[in-house]
Amino acid sequence: MNRSSEIDRKTKETEIRIRLNLDGKGEHDVKTGIPFFDHMLTLFAVHGFFDLSVQAKGDIDVDFHHTVEDTGIVLGDAFDKALGDRKGIWRYGHAVTPMDETLTAVSVDLSKRPFIVYHVPRPADRCGNFDIYLAKEFFRAFATRAGMNLHINVFYGENEHHIIESVFKATGRALDQAVSFDERITDVRSSKGVL
Repeated sequence: MNRSSEIDRKTKETEIRIRLNLDGKGEHDVKTGIPFFDHMLTLFAVHGFFDLSVQAKGDIDVDFHHTVEDTGIVLGDAFDKALGDRKGIWRYGHAVTPMDETLTAVSVDLSKRPFIVYHVPRPADRCGNFDIYLAKEFFRAFATRAGMNLHINVFYGENEHHIIESVFKATGRALDQAVSFDERITDVRSSKGVL
């Protein structure tokens, strides 16, 4: 079964191409023009064992918002397409991930009912030249387009880089579990018989 996808999206603000393989090894090629964001997406791929290529051009001379949010949109579309009918997958995933002084828990449900809960402290507004609020915008767009119920809870943390890093790692790990197959699941994992 091929659980790969390639999505292109072009607007007046951004041009994004994403290639995704859910059954990968964590290989990555990420270029968004935003080094911190590239680092976070790389961590997501590595810890989720997703092969991920992201090539994005955006109006980052204005600010990073359009590029970050639109990357979330395209990544969500890529996950939705790669998952297909979602038959046989665990559907749920959960990961608790430390990063030095930070501890984060992420829970996902690939239910096709998008929702996000985002409890993340903001010890500072920026991490280098990356606005911390953009992480939430990315995850909101990603969850909506992937049809994912996404709960992100940072229990504690002081360093803004560690906080955001633990969120991306934990999300990758939780999704790795949720997209995995279980031989006991022959249809979609729902008592309704449909997601």
